[in-house]
Amino acid sequence: MQDLVILVADKNAQFALRGALARHAAMGMRPLSFEFRTHPGRDGGVRTSGPALLAGESTRFRHALLVMDHEGCGQHDVPALTIEETLDVELRRQWDGRGKAIVIDPEVDIWIWGNDNALGTVLDWPLDQPIRDWLQERGFAFGEDGKPIRPKEALDAMRPIHKQPRSSALYEKVTSQISLRRCTDRAFMRLRAQLLAWFPES
Repeated sequence: MQDLVILVADKNAQFALRGALARHAAMGMRPLSFEFRTHPGRDGGVRTSGPALLAGESTRFRHALLVMDHEGCGQHDVPALTIEETLDVELRRQWDGRGKAIVIDPEVDIWIWGNDNALGTVLDWPLDQPIRDWLQERGFAFGEDGKPIRPKEALDAMRPIHKQPRSSALYEKVTSQISLRRCTDRAFMRLRAQLLAWFPES
């Protein structure tokens, strides 16, 4: 039996999570075996039928994660945590305490905005001007955590400068380098806390 099955909405989330899970020591947990499932209905599909899709995996895996973006899930007027709690209830019917939903607000792109150094290195950012300063000059707003309010659009705006193609591999490269223990995104903190509870280092 493998440790973990992870249902995601797209390859961006899959690659971001794969980069983090490969760094089990940096996460503070033991090595684990895992497999991904990608929902064809993307975030809306994960929300509406994700728990049912994962139900058939409960005899093959010790634990299950359901990971989706709040952006694009079809319930923008419902808080991300409320959706997450509803999905947790559905997962408990099959998984008891072995399943957990994580709803990222607004979307998984926020995870790669840990610091300019890691992102700049991965993108081979060619300007002397820091990435955040460059974006602010172009009207992008930032939250109290120093991350762009519209993280995906901020990434897209930078592409003409660094000239690298859009690729899910970018997400894995960044999560392979950023500090995972100092990440302040609330969804990532909930994810890490659950993984540490399931797969403690000792």
